[in-house]
Amino acid sequence: MIVGGGVSGLTLAYRLEQLLPAAEVVVLEQQPRLGGKVDTLCRDGFRVEAGPNGFLDTNPATLDLCRELGLGDRLTAASEAAGRNRFLLLNGRLRMLPGSLLSFLASGVLGWRGKLDLFAERFRPPRRDDADESIDAFARRRAGRDVAETLADAFVTGIHAGDPTLLSVRAAFPRLAAMEREHGSVTKGFAAARRKRRAEAAGRAGRMWAFREGLSLLIDTLRGRLRTPPVVGVNVRSVRRLPDGGWRICAEGRDAWTADAVALTCPAYEQAALLADEDAELAAEIDGIAYNRVAVVALGFRTADVPMSLEGFGYLSPQRERRDVLGVQWCSSIFPDRAPAGTVLLRALCGGWNRPEIVDWDDDRLLTAVRGELGQAMGVRAAPVFHEVVRWAKAIPQYHLGHLERVARIEERAARHPSLYLGGNAYRGVALNDCVEQASVLANRMAAG
Repeated sequence: MIVGGGVSGLTLAYRLEQLLPAAEVVVLEQQPRLGGKVDTLCRDGFRVEAGPNGFLDTNPATLDLCRELGLGDRLTAASEAAGRNRFLLLNGRLRMLPGSLLSFLASGVLGWRGKLDLFAERFRPPRRDDADESIDAFARRRAGRDVAETLADAFVTGIHAGDPTLLSVRAAFPRLAAMEREHGSVTKGFAAARRKRRAEAAGRAGRMWAFREGLSLLIDTLRGRLRTPPVVGVNVRSVRRLPDGGWRICAEGRDAWTADAVALTCPAYEQAALLADEDAELAAEIDGIAYNRVAVVALGFRTADVPMSLEGFGYLSPQRERRDVLGVQWCSSIFPDRAPAGTVLLRALCGGWNRPEIVDWDDDRLLTAVRGELGQAMGVRAAPVFHEVVRWAKAIPQYHLGHLERVARIEERAARHPSLYLGGNAYRGVALNDCVEQASVLANRMAAG
């Protein structure tokens, strides 16, 4: 039994059916649809991703799954310009994010002190202990204040919409910590990774991928491949261990199921609620994983009303700027078929850890704020021809300092309950690739008993 019908739960069910052909694998989902944060909205010819916009091929987990499902010919790569041209909004002005150390030193993204600190990063000795450290502290130690407050802040904003002074670098950006540990320097680590990509994939690795039809195609395909159709609209209230070693899953009303094993892939706060009566200590640890709030504001404009080139991915705004918009993706320039001919689609992200109140603004106020930002940053002052607002009250799990230690305690406590398994993006990675990869790992564990 799997509680949670997002990409983690569906991938887990698909893998379990492969590994255990005789098993009955049932997926229960509280919402009336499957997919969790993966949801493609099609309105008036525009195709809007309400959650993730795509996935990178630096981790092949999702790409391999898509090809295995027979979706290879429906994959589409992000435009070359999207991979090459990314921007930061600094002091109300867009600045292109350089692609190499040398170009950073020649750009206006960092001040002269920041450039010197970044250049000197490769000569600073690595940290020898394994103590946890915030992303902000890590960046300041390795490359100085300017890099921390500009680049590290922006990257955290784009991926986690979180606070870099609170997020654990080992949990949220393990690759950076590994680069320091293995190469003695982050810039040396990036250079080594770039050489490896070029050698292994002729320079193509690192691109973003999606489907022409949108990411919901992956959800629909996984659902269609399962032998037992998932059950949606089920409000599971508790998960209790039976005296004979099985599990009883009880929902509102009279719905109940028994299972030899149960996996929880729903969000952490839902897992905590389900386990509260069975193991209050375990539930409290899981419930300690915080979530932020995010509003997605998609706007369609006539191409003629956008005075600047949209050849690129979009821009991010470091949260120290305290702007109403965390960043804007130029969706119709990243992937084809996102907007009707003669129009463009932009997607703004608002809220996050430090501005959660914005998510509560009504649509008119949100639209006014986003349009004001677009006017200042991009010169777009015309009225949109399309808009869509999606609010996520619990959007992205935040891997705060001590997160990996918390996960270790959760796993130790959960091990006291044989045949109980915990998954989803609350533990070891928030991206789509992480969900797919960890679901496969969990399936192997469950199949091994």
